[in-house]
Amino acid sequence: MDVNFSLDDISAAALTFLKAIGDRKVVAFHGEMGAGKTTFIHAVCDAMGVQGAVSSPTFSIINEYVTKDGKIICHMDLYRLKDGEEAIGAGVEDALYSGNLCLVEWPDKAPGLFPENTAHCYLTSTGNNARKLQIKL
Repeated sequence: MDVNFSLDDISAAALTFLKAIGDRKVVAFHGEMGAGKTTFIHAVCDAMGVQGAVSSPTFSIINEYVTKDGKIICHMDLYRLKDGEEAIGAGVEDALYSGNLCLVEWPDKAPGLFPENTAHCYLTSTGNNARKLQIKL
């Protein structure tokens, strides 16, 4: 499934994304630096009613957010990790199998850790603040 959107309609794209992934708990976001992965995940968190600030986990590796109905969302950024072993040490594997929704940037840093039913999303810039999100279930 492809979702085309701009910053003006990112909220609607986030709702479409949530409907598309259904009850999947792990979503791997692929895309170049600057493609908008963090911005899109922020919109998803907003759509799910996250209370408090949503920020990039570039240095913390894992940020946990709580929605208004008490669900936990794990937002991970694996960019700074060397490999799967380092990811395990950072708690990534535990989070991926926690049963909480996990939204993961730079999943290629530890591909062997992801569950079989991981949804893979590919975010690309199509110009003028426009983006294309390909969702592969």
